[in-house]
Amino acid sequence: QLQIVESGGGWVQPGGSLRLSCTPIGFSLDDYTVGWFRQAPGKEREGVSYISVDDGIAKYIGLVQGRFTITRDPVDSTVYLQMNNLKREDTGVYTCAAVAAGGAVPILLFDVHSYHFWGQGTQVTVSS
Repeated sequence: QLQIVESGGGWVQPGGSLRLSCTPIGFSLDDYTVGWFRQAPGKEREGVSYISVDDGIAKYIGLVQGRFTITRDPVDSTVYLQMNNLKREDTGVYTCAAVAAGGAVPILLFDVHSYHFWGQGTQVTVSS
């Protein structure tokens, strides 16, 4: 069974940084588009960023543009989300998800329904 596991969450003060990891177990993410989603308490899950395997493009929602960076490490097939200048409103459970190449419509890659595999999530708390 294909699994992906997130790590790297934790507590950080506003303005701080965290790097989240999305690691595959038993397969390679090299052939998958990977998205990061987050869910704040009392709110719906929202797409934050994705990196497409079909065209190599990385996209971000406006709220994190310029502060978050999504990258792939081809050596260990891990996808990272570097989060800088964190704000209190970035608090939430961050989850990575994957969909195979060609398996999603590009304009829908911020939609949760586009993804086939999901991790369990990692908590990010930004507070002073």
